[in-house]
Amino acid sequence: MTLSKIWSCFILIAITAAVILSISNPAHKDIFNRMVAGKSGDTYFEQPYDATQLSSAQWATIQKEGFVILENGKQLVKEKEDGLVSYYVQSADGILPTTKTAVEICLGLIGIMALFMGIMQIAENAGGIRILSKIIGPFFEKLFPEVPKGHPAFGLMMLNFSANLLGLDNAATPFGLKAMESLQTLNPKKDTASNAQIMFLCLHAAGLTLIPVSIIAIRANLDAKNPTDIFLPCMITTFVATMTAMIIVSIRQRIRLWQPVIIAWVGGISAVIALLIVAIQAMDSATMQSFSGILSNGLILLIILIIVGGAFYKKTDVFGSFVEGAKGGFTTSIKIIPYLVGMLVAISLLRTSGVFDVIIDALKYGLNALHLNSGIADAMPTALIKPLSGSGARGMMVDAINHFGADSFAGRLSAVFQGSSDTTFYVIAVYFGAVGVAKIRYTAGAMLLADLAGIITAIIITTLWVW
Repeated sequence: MTLSKIWSCFILIAITAAVILSISNPAHKDIFNRMVAGKSGDTYFEQPYDATQLSSAQWATIQKEGFVILENGKQLVKEKEDGLVSYYVQSADGILPTTKTAVEICLGLIGIMALFMGIMQIAENAGGIRILSKIIGPFFEKLFPEVPKGHPAFGLMMLNFSANLLGLDNAATPFGLKAMESLQTLNPKKDTASNAQIMFLCLHAAGLTLIPVSIIAIRANLDAKNPTDIFLPCMITTFVATMTAMIIVSIRQRIRLWQPVIIAWVGGISAVIALLIVAIQAMDSATMQSFSGILSNGLILLIILIIVGGAFYKKTDVFGSFVEGAKGGFTTSIKIIPYLVGMLVAISLLRTSGVFDVIIDALKYGLNALHLNSGIADAMPTALIKPLSGSGARGMMVDAINHFGADSFAGRLSAVFQGSSDTTFYVIAVYFGAVGVAKIRYTAGAMLLADLAGIITAIIITTLWVW
């Protein structure tokens, strides 16, 4: 029911705002066309554009194609109405192109899902998941008291958290979906999120990350002096967000966190992370990027080696098990299409209606009135979009870096925002959609509070950090 209310509010607010804008401002009389059929790059900017700024090659392209990609990555759209031609940099796709994008995302997941779910099926048939579950069981049994001792879900959740820690998004999603499916087998009310599912998803969405590989790569491409200098602020921010999510959900579920096992595991994990941070900090930029790539990709190959080798030793039907699991990966990828289409369409309406313009302008006004660092407001679009769209937030980050510089306060803060959490509503749509859960209870509220903790921490850390 909560998800239904959120989705309905997104749509009602967006369309109402668009109607008001079209009536009050003649310059936006074509807003409905842009909301329904408009195409764009994923950037945050919308205003009439002076076409004389185009080069001859760009001018020829926009006359032929109806759009052109500008140097800053924005997409310029040509629109014609009542004989008048105007040019806009569209801030988001309309709902029709968005439906295509949603399906393409799901289809793009098929190969990755089939591969990793096939590997997970090998591990499960060979008993590897159960062994991993027993190893981390003492800790997870306290956080997930409703999950039986030694349940395979523990091992799958551990693999998901480990993949997130090293920025292995492609591997984290199949592990996470498999964990949700495993937890769903224990769920007495199949249409309602269980306590264990809420705890898992909130911890997952908090996005504890050691090495934000993609953000470092983007900053390197955009001429940052030291592309890796944001990784410690990102690490601290995601750690705070994760602890916030754990505390909030534990309070709601009446789980005592001051238990020796929980304290020992959290302290041990924190110590390992701290040691890695110290080691990585001693490396130069090039060495760190090379190390992060080797660590991340090497971990994937190591996992596959251990699983296949162990299954072969156990005389398991390795390829048969792989095919069995891969079929489930295909089914899951197709199953989430309706949920993802619905959520991305609602988000698209919010972005193209101008709602975010109003929110961000109000935020900038408030920050200026309080005489706070103006760079905070300049970076805030990344933080506001992140719970809704990962690619949208990435576009906001790139736009801030392009405009203010990779080593500016706004550029660095937007990069930390980008690495501070996962895409809350995307995660809700995909993970709950994969298991058919419609009533998400307090999941969204807990996730958004963790996001808020991450945003506040990012602002404090970036303001105080000595670069």
